[in-house]
Amino acid sequence: MANKKRRFKGGEIPTSSMADIAFLLLIFFLVTTTIDTDKGLGIVLPPAGDVEIEIRKENILNCLINSRGKVLLDEEPTPAEQISKIVGRRLRENDKLIVSVKAHPKTAYMDYIRVIDQLKMADAKRISIANSE
Repeated sequence: MANKKRRFKGGEIPTSSMADIAFLLLIFFLVTTTIDTDKGLGIVLPPAGDVEIEIRKENILNCLINSRGKVLLDEEPTPAEQISKIVGRRLRENDKLIVSVKAHPKTAYMDYIRVIDQLKMADAKRISIANSE
């Protein structure tokens, strides 16, 4: 018998469907990936309108936040941690109280959120966010 040598051809990886596989993987990951969205503040805003309502001065509690995060409640300096206690007491005295929050344009967002959180802890339902013009 004659000893025939076979020539071995190297194995080839089929690359004709590689683009299809990459495309399908890309589509799969795009469809199955979820993107987290920022929650923000849970505030219910009233509908836009031109109606102005006259509110008595004793029913308004002014809360001013300066650019350094210091808080004034009716022109008295107040630590941010004490806001819920003071506002809670004032709400028990006057159930029609509206808290008007006005922040300086350069106030840090975290200082603003800290004040809003304190108002929520005091169970303040009527919060007015004033423009800082």
